[in-house]
Amino acid sequence: MKTLFSIGHGYAGRALEAVLGPEWRVLGSSRRPGAAPVLWPDGAAAALAEATHLISWVPPDDAGDPVLPHLADLPAPRLCWVGYASASSVYGDTGGAWIDETAPDAPGTPRGHRRLAAEEAWAAWSGARGLPCARLRIAGIYGPGRSVFDALREGRAKRVVKPGQVFNRIHVEDLARITAAAAARHLDGPLILADDDPAPLSEVTAYAATLAGLPCPPEEPWDIAPLSPMARSFYAENKRLRSCRIGPELGVSLKYPDYRAGLAAILAAGG
Repeated sequence: MKTLFSIGHGYAGRALEAVLGPEWRVLGSSRRPGAAPVLWPDGAAAALAEATHLISWVPPDDAGDPVLPHLADLPAPRLCWVGYASASSVYGDTGGAWIDETAPDAPGTPRGHRRLAAEEAWAAWSGARGLPCARLRIAGIYGPGRSVFDALREGRAKRVVKPGQVFNRIHVEDLARITAAAAARHLDGPLILADDDPAPLSEVTAYAATLAGLPCPPEEPWDIAPLSPMARSFYAENKRLRSCRIGPELGVSLKYPDYRAGLAAILAAGG
């Protein structure tokens, strides 16, 4: 029996749990009593002592990674793999050029710098224990209950236009399948998790509105659109992502290689 300790076991963690086989046991953690098998951080020591695999979904804050201080020198006698859910912001802006895992790390935003620092902290913690650490560099996650359909129905959707700007995405089921394969194969180092069709958000929003028969919001120029600082930081970078490891090393092909396939599946399932 393989035991996964999933820290910050939320949307992506539950999707991963759903695709793991019967040989897996999942110990998800939450700070809310009763929300997951492991109460964080009180139950961390007991869960880590049982874990063969560990993944943290928790993003860094201004003080750094909030998880590692609680693990520190806790014993992990069975642990053989560590995964850290990072983000593609560690690559910075490439002016729209295609990049893969061989590209240098070049964060250009505070968010990207925090992510890279957290990756390096996790790699150091794992390396000190002689363990592989997969740095999961994840594009924008979407899926049932968390897609542009929800934003359109709730009146939150925007069609912000910045000429030449594109984003990659990843359906949560593909994210889960790739992560499961990385854990099973003890993958080490950077891994890009992204679809094959980077596209402008305005295009995706318009397609979803047409597909669902919902009103399509008007286009808004990026320079005058009312965006939060976090949202605006996403538009500060423009890159096209692809993985050179998912197929050759993990043997995984995307079920939803573009947003059209992903959105159609969500709508067909009632999402």
